[in-house]
Amino acid sequence: MPQLHWLEPQLGPLFPSTRQALSEPNGLLAVGGVLSTPWLLEAYRHGIFPWFSEGEPILWWSPTPRMVLLPGTAHRSRTLRKQFRASQIQISVNRCFDAVIHHCAQNDLRSGGTWITEPMTRAYLGLHHDGWAHSVEVHDGGRLIGGLYGVAIGTVFFGESMFSLSPSASKYAFVALSEWTRRQGLELIDCQLYNPYLDSLGAHLIDRPTFEKYLPRALSRLSLLDSSVLQQLFEQKMRAPHDDRC
Repeated sequence: MPQLHWLEPQLGPLFPSTRQALSEPNGLLAVGGVLSTPWLLEAYRHGIFPWFSEGEPILWWSPTPRMVLLPGTAHRSRTLRKQFRASQIQISVNRCFDAVIHHCAQNDLRSGGTWITEPMTRAYLGLHHDGWAHSVEVHDGGRLIGGLYGVAIGTVFFGESMFSLSPSASKYAFVALSEWTRRQGLELIDCQLYNPYLDSLGAHLIDRPTFEKYLPRALSRLSLLDSSVLQQLFEQKMRAPHDDRC
């Protein structure tokens, strides 16, 4: 029977094989460790991510199946495209990472409380400062109305969280991320766990062995894209002939 592993901070980021993750709760692999850049990079390289609530120890997960999106394949419903044509949506990259992670932590939709605690926030701000974590922001009339953030290593973008202060704002961010990663030659966007919202945007489930074939073998940062270029890619996608779900 698989056992939950305790990670000693002083020993460095040494994670057990993901095959030892529990089936209930799905994917729980280890407890302990440190929320530092070396630990987080090593975790993501192996398809592992931290997820825990206030007052809990650090919990590390590798669930299966895994929710993923292939770059460039985000769905745009007719309703979303119609809303876009009636708006003045502007997309930016890494312009206000701090605000994005703050809004994700304060999202009113998280009725059960947020897992983006102060230690988690500090950890991902550190990753952003070091060039590993990125945000996509959605503005309307100069006001930040939505966005998302995640960690990019090699050819995989590991999505973490998104928020909306206006209807469909996070959908715009997701479409923009899909186009950014396609343009930069990435192979996969990791969405972690299934939910109907991600399913409606084109994400799908794959098993752990298939997911792990995409994982980066070496540490390399995502090439940044100018916000004006991403804006053009986003608009082209949103104005392209309808080919997605209703």
